[in-house]
Amino acid sequence: MNTSTGKMPEYFGKDLEAMSFAVNYHKWILAEFSPYLGDRVAEVGAGTGTFSRLLLETRIGHLSAFEPSQNMYPLLEEALCDDRRGVAINGFFDGNGGGEGFDSILYVNVLEHIEDDLAELANAHAALKQNGHLLVFVPALPWLYSELDRQVGHFRRYVKRGLVKIARQQGFRIVKARYFDIAGILPWYVNFVLLGNSIGGGSVSLYDRVVVPLARPLESLLPPPIGKNILLIGQKA
Repeated sequence: MNTSTGKMPEYFGKDLEAMSFAVNYHKWILAEFSPYLGDRVAEVGAGTGTFSRLLLETRIGHLSAFEPSQNMYPLLEEALCDDRRGVAINGFFDGNGGGEGFDSILYVNVLEHIEDDLAELANAHAALKQNGHLLVFVPALPWLYSELDRQVGHFRRYVKRGLVKIARQQGFRIVKARYFDIAGILPWYVNFVLLGNSIGGGSVSLYDRVVVPLARPLESLLPPPIGKNILLIGQKA
């Protein structure tokens, strides 16, 4: 993602449509992030507002939801219109904390879409208050990169040590970094790497209802050594 001016992009995200069925999955991610949200929150790449609505169910005081896509933005605006704490912004996140700085900045399945992720984390560092938190959730394991990843605009899938390295390079102290959703590795590999299938709401919903309620307590007791995703929490030192 760059911050240049000009025509805003359009993004037709079948993956976003499918992931709107992943209610338990998103609540699992939010539970990990909730202790670090603070009062003033920025969500980068908010899409249609699926995760934004969950954020507004917490006790945050204000949410700035950034979405540069022309076609996604109206849906985001509609998702936030009933809660005055939430503001939809049709533009790229540029590292401006609005004068006061943010308590936390979230990238939920967004950083992989940004070509210069190092510069983006520098933007986040600049926009955070002192001791504010960077909250990142990304796809993991380069060998899981599929045609679906390419189609939806993923520049990469991460490994934990690589994500930790770039966060530290931008001045973040790592509070937590762990692999997430070990159970999702095999289904992803078979469906999208081997078979080249497209993502669908039905399969996402089934996984969300059957697997996630079992995986969540297990991973809270025993963090997996590997996973389909990585969750990172960094603090501005």
